[in-house]
Amino acid sequence: MALRPERLTRGDKAGIIAPASPPDLDNLKKAVPFFEETLGLELVFGEQIESQYGYLAGRDEERANDVMDMFLNPDIKAIFCACGGYGTARIADMLDYEVIKQNPKIFWGYSDITYLHTAIRQRAGLVTFHGPMLASDIGKEDVHSLTKHSFKQLFSEDKLDYPEEFKNELKILVEGKAEGELVGGNLCLITSSLGTKNELDTDGKILFIEDVHEEPRNVDRYLNQLWNAGKLQTIAGLVIGDFSDGEPERKKTLTLEEVLNHYAALIGKPAMSGFRIGHCDPHFAIPLGTSANIDTKSKMLQIESGVADDCNEY
Repeated sequence: MALRPERLTRGDKAGIIAPASPPDLDNLKKAVPFFEETLGLELVFGEQIESQYGYLAGRDEERANDVMDMFLNPDIKAIFCACGGYGTARIADMLDYEVIKQNPKIFWGYSDITYLHTAIRQRAGLVTFHGPMLASDIGKEDVHSLTKHSFKQLFSEDKLDYPEEFKNELKILVEGKAEGELVGGNLCLITSSLGTKNELDTDGKILFIEDVHEEPRNVDRYLNQLWNAGKLQTIAGLVIGDFSDGEPERKKTLTLEEVLNHYAALIGKPAMSGFRIGHCDPHFAIPLGTSANIDTKSKMLQIESGVADDCNEY
């Protein structure tokens, strides 16, 4: 049973943190009006939001404290990550998952944030959200309206349907229908959870994957490791998001499409690729940990809402 956070209403307070790398502060500033004026939220910034420790947004203990401070603050209804980068795996075991379970609230981000999505789902049972972030997405120029519209799901219990206007871009790798809990995120972060207490449970789940700056042989390496670890054999279905900026460095290579087709055929479960989810714009945000359905014939992806009127299990 998944624990869903309470939906948002205008006037709610939202925490902004950087649990991985330091955000571009100019882009972060540019994103604020969307959250305050368009969404009607009051923003509360974590203490380490402007900190930098090498490629990290502060030392591990400091970033972990920012995460826990937001979960412990009863006035905060949602927690948005400013950016990804690297570093969430370093703090995952510093978090108190019993406290998170007792204080369920919206937790939103993607890329390196995948490691926290996985840890929170596995150890607290809380539904989290894979979606565009302030400095990485919303603060940039000419952001697609769908990217911004994705945040509206936090204010409603309606089911999510993948936008009809982008269905013609989807490719069917293996035909069929599937239903199951939607899990996953950034492929290399999913793989890095193997062998840890935060390892992703994929049994009977619809697995979602995406990545950036990974050439085909790297994607092959990650998927092969997941296969050898037994993580792909028992999934219910496969949803493949955006794999941007992954041009191969060598002339002798397989294409990304060949790699994905190989593993989809090996798995033999309903699979589609080409979803605008991940390091892309538009970026369709999705809840992780809720029930989803895919139907390759109609190119349908439908997902149960990740929020509720009151915090509850379903």
